[in-house]
Amino acid sequence: MKDKDKDKTNVMRVLDSKKISYEKHTYEADPTLTGEEIAGILGESVEHVFKTLVTVAKTGEHYVFVIPVAEELNLKKAAKAAGEKSIDMIKQKELLPLTGYVHGGCSPVGMKKPFKTFVHSTAETLDKIYVSAGRVGAQIELSVKDLQAVVGFSYADVC
Repeated sequence: MKDKDKDKTNVMRVLDSKKISYEKHTYEADPTLTGEEIAGILGESVEHVFKTLVTVAKTGEHYVFVIPVAEELNLKKAAKAAGEKSIDMIKQKELLPLTGYVHGGCSPVGMKKPFKTFVHSTAETLDKIYVSAGRVGAQIELSVKDLQAVVGFSYADVC
């Protein structure tokens, strides 16, 4: 592995392999930081910084929701978007084995396996979006179109 690659996360390696341009932003890894505080550190509005949430339906199917950091996932709207009767957040201890990511460092890009993913509909009007780079203390900034090309998400009003 080249020296410059050792700081790359799996998210960055996936984007590089698909020749997708992005900008990496790092800050002191502090798992107590809120999404709003991270947006402030990035000097970005909370409307552009998104968090990745993983859920499980009663059917056992997992779904990923990417929503603005200042918002909360509405589980009823999320279930409706996924075509499920009900959806719950997965338990924190299930996150790493399921996705390969830890709490606070979960990204929609490069999970262990692809899950049906929904991005909050407000992202449709944005040119760029910030999501986790796959570890606490790192975010990537990329175009919404490029994120769509890599993840293949649907838009939905889930907040």
